[in-house]
Amino acid sequence: MSVLRPADRATHEALARPRVPGILFGIGLGGFIDGIVLHQILQWHHMLTSEGSYPRTTVAGLETNTLWDGLFHAATWVAVAAGLYILWRRTTEWRWAISGRAFAGWLLVGWGLFNVVEGVIDHHLLTIHHVREGTGHQTAYDLGFLASGALLLIGGWFLARSAEALLAKANQYEASVVSSTC
Repeated sequence: MSVLRPADRATHEALARPRVPGILFGIGLGGFIDGIVLHQILQWHHMLTSEGSYPRTTVAGLETNTLWDGLFHAATWVAVAAGLYILWRRTTEWRWAISGRAFAGWLLVGWGLFNVVEGVIDHHLLTIHHVREGTGHQTAYDLGFLASGALLLIGGWFLARSAEALLAKANQYEASVVSSTC
């Protein structure tokens, strides 16, 4: 087992600490964006509009969809709250000791993960709703949603990994400065 130098340990912790909180924040914020923008502002769909029994054209259908939209928002809020709690617990001694770039990358991974999982399950497997219903281009919107999720996931992963490279380079520079002054 190798022993990490203090600078290497700090680098590892700065990268590892924001991973799970970032992913949870991304899942929650991705869900908020989906729910607020697509469900409420644009009103393209609700949670159960494609299911058949709860059309958005009836009061009863809208009531049921509003309930399920609310439960969806509550679940995304729980993901954000859990991410915040974990981030807080992981940084109690060193509030400044996380990589912002890594956190942003993991947040994008979480958002992309939300889009991909929600898109596959709700739009394609369960078909309980689609991104934009009744347009004649329903499948194109659903596939675009999946593509946006994949791009967020991949882009976030590369951003988080680039933070690792930058911190490793900074530690290497710091080590060379220290050794040259000794």
